[in-house]
Amino acid sequence: MITDTHTHLYSEQFDEDRKEMIARAKEAGVSRFFIPAIDSTYTKRMLELEKDYPESMFLMMGLHPTSVKENYQEELALVKNWIDQRNFYALGEIGIDLYWDKTYLTQQQEAFRIQIRWAKEKNLPIVIHCREAFDEIFEILEEEKGENLRGVFHCFTGTLTQAKRALSFNMKLGIGGVATFKNGKIDQFLQEINLNHIVLETDSPYLAPKPYRGKRNESSYITRVIDKLVSIYGVPYQDIVAITTKNSKDIFGV
Repeated sequence: MITDTHTHLYSEQFDEDRKEMIARAKEAGVSRFFIPAIDSTYTKRMLELEKDYPESMFLMMGLHPTSVKENYQEELALVKNWIDQRNFYALGEIGIDLYWDKTYLTQQQEAFRIQIRWAKEKNLPIVIHCREAFDEIFEILEEEKGENLRGVFHCFTGTLTQAKRALSFNMKLGIGGVATFKNGKIDQFLQEINLNHIVLETDSPYLAPKPYRGKRNESSYITRVIDKLVSIYGVPYQDIVAITTKNSKDIFGV
């Protein structure tokens, strides 16, 4: 039972072959797909995905930092309405992204804080998007830390020191295609992080692992990430699968 803890299966990039792509993932052994939110424009697509695959799709709700614009308070109100209405498995993906644009940093920080507090109120994990913003993310996590704060540092690309600090906030590290990149760097220290702190993800359709780098990613390619972890940790493939799936259950509660 392989768990892809982060995959955008509702993406327009899958509109031509979504059914076949999901079938390929299931054939590869992926049976659990955790679906992160971006903003309200994708909510309908997420709900349709859950309706079509009720046993294997686990939805999150949240406002992605790159969707934090002038109307972010309206978007946050929609997030709150949804998490009050029905069950979701995490607040995510949420966080701070300073790669594309720093215009809305203050608003991103506020949106991140608010959503963390909602997650704690609902006893839900958070799934963190962090791009060129480790200091800013850690500052807020330090303010909000507590026994009921837990989650995943999605697509972790930091240093060993940053990894250890992320773990100190009761976070798992989401490891995907970047671990297979020649310049990804995390493969150089990952063996120093206990496997009990790792979950698998693809972030499909983005960040395809070698040998598909630069092409559309899909959940079946998670097997390439597992192969890389086998070489890093020197443990059998099925052990990687079992441990990382257990880790995902510990975080998401399902």
